[in-house]
Amino acid sequence: MVALFLAVTLAAPSWRVRLETSRGAIVVEVDPSWAPRAAARFQELVRGRYYDDTRFFRVVKGRWAQFGINGDPRVSGKWREATFPDEEGPARSNLRGTVAFAFAVPGGRSTQVFVNLADNQRLDAQGFAPFGRVVEGMENVDALYSGYGEESGGGIRGGKQQPVFDGGNAWLDAHFPRLDRLLRATIVPIRR
Repeated sequence: MVALFLAVTLAAPSWRVRLETSRGAIVVEVDPSWAPRAAARFQELVRGRYYDDTRFFRVVKGRWAQFGINGDPRVSGKWREATFPDEEGPARSNLRGTVAFAFAVPGGRSTQVFVNLADNQRLDAQGFAPFGRVVEGMENVDALYSGYGEESGGGIRGGKQQPVFDGGNAWLDAHFPRLDRLLRATIVPIRR
């Protein structure tokens, strides 16, 4: 069954997701041949509206912009342990504008995604596998508020995310009110 899933996913055409944010639109083109498991999970989360009304809780200027903890603690708690298997290896490098899932341990990817704000090839050897790239609105990614850096949740490995999971958007809004918002994520047709 897994082999069939991968064969179908690898043959699948690219598709796009429009992220409506407080800074403007960002369009990500997902290429399932780069990281089929990640592409499938991202599609599942977008279709399920998981990313709607969330925050860019970790923006480190010149490094990455991260999102993917649902604003409702009940929803984020349900998905937190819903991990998916690692990719066979990164098919693409973590270059500026590419998008990948964050993780702390092997087999630990679930919902958190980051956009590379610079060329971060050092992440390749750690297994961070890009599944898409920003094709429109990179200036909006660059403009996301980065003043809190790692303080507003940090990375999965940083051990600072529990308050975000416990309190959701209410906690983030009370403690880090300048965070930018991901208002809505939708799949959009590719105009060829």
